[in-house]
Amino acid sequence: MTHDLSSTILKILRETYGQVKPGLVYKNLYQLLISVVLSAQTTDKQVNTVTPVLFQKYPDFRSLAGAEIADIETIIRSTGFYRNKARNIVMLSGMIMSKHNGKVPDTLEDLTFLPGVGRKSAQVVRAFGFSIPAIPVDTHVLRVSKRIGYTTSTNPLEVEKALARMIPEEHWIESHVLFITHGRSICMSRKPSCGKCSIYQYCDFVNNNP
Repeated sequence: MTHDLSSTILKILRETYGQVKPGLVYKNLYQLLISVVLSAQTTDKQVNTVTPVLFQKYPDFRSLAGAEIADIETIIRSTGFYRNKARNIVMLSGMIMSKHNGKVPDTLEDLTFLPGVGRKSAQVVRAFGFSIPAIPVDTHVLRVSKRIGYTTSTNPLEVEKALARMIPEEHWIESHVLFITHGRSICMSRKPSCGKCSIYQYCDFVNNNP
């Protein structure tokens, strides 16, 4: 991968998908953080089906911190791993109230200290909640990055570093969403639609699997 090739790929993806937006539906930092934690091991679409009920009943960290975990489990059951997720979002709400005066922190250190928040989730919150340049690496970003040829690693942190070296900082957030969009619509895990791919001619996966 070179900087020029990376620019060409991103230009084509931008022309293919237009202005892309994250899949989670949220109105504020509270909703973003809780939605991101709930999105682990499930789809944004599934999270969006439960959060309206959750946020109507528990509109902020204070109310969620005082919630009965069993009630939260009932609301978010369809997102999977609901017991762990319910416990995590109640606990992190309490921590944000007690340690951060009810406000979502913006540093990786503070965010990843919260229950249920790993590096990827923290980077999502930083990128979309605070407009801090970041490249969150989820399964789609990792897969697409590896197939296109940005990296040969399967380690999310190494993939993040590889992307950051090749993509200008001002395009990090956009690139994250472009790769996710491409991964969901064309570059699927098991059966990628290579015949419909707008960047197939630049793809290591295609060239190595003729």
